[in-house]
Amino acid sequence: MAEPILSLKDVTLTLAGNAGDVDILRGITLDVAPGETLGLVGPSGSGKSTLLMVLGGLERASSGSVLALGHDLTALGEDALARFRRQHMGVVFQSFHLIPTMTALENVATPLELAGAGDAFDRAVQELAAVGLGDRIHHYPSQMSGGEQQRVALARAAAPRPDILLADEPTGNLDGANGSAIMDMLFGLRDRHGATLVLVTHAPELAARCDRVVRLLDGRIDLAAEQSAAE
Repeated sequence: MAEPILSLKDVTLTLAGNAGDVDILRGITLDVAPGETLGLVGPSGSGKSTLLMVLGGLERASSGSVLALGHDLTALGEDALARFRRQHMGVVFQSFHLIPTMTALENVATPLELAGAGDAFDRAVQELAAVGLGDRIHHYPSQMSGGEQQRVALARAAAPRPDILLADEPTGNLDGANGSAIMDMLFGLRDRHGATLVLVTHAPELAARCDRVVRLLDGRIDLAAEQSAAE
């Protein structure tokens, strides 16, 4: 059996709040296999998005270990984490997080340039064409619909050919038609680049397309749901 590409052991995350400490994640143990598509589901406030951020090293666990490609993310400093993400991870956010002063082409090319790719703009053109935006490469985010902006975000995440693709509610801000198109593109990018895909979603139809679904409840993996799925 292949080693997990992502592995969490007894991960907790506690944040300080006005009324005292708040336990966001409570003893999460989870392995993700290379090439697997994992859906994270559960009610609002259950810790899904936080868990995704911990997997990507964007939130630091309070305790436990977070291994990605054999590297313990909890032991890396901010600069080392940024380099690791740049080399191995793509992240797609619900709110797109495009740079408003850059065109679609520049948004997608930027992480490639930061990684030192000499063909950054050529690859950016290819990725934008792959998500159906070949004729929109010189448009700014403000000139694009929500669905088009999310396609740019997908192209930006996929352009560096990441080993791991993380997506936080990638269809959450889109209508049905655009959401369905983004789902197809997301799984198409996974198939094209062979990335491991972990996504947070409230959409049953998106979760149904995943190889495995993990349900969170109050910061823990819902073991009852895991047992039910296995039966």
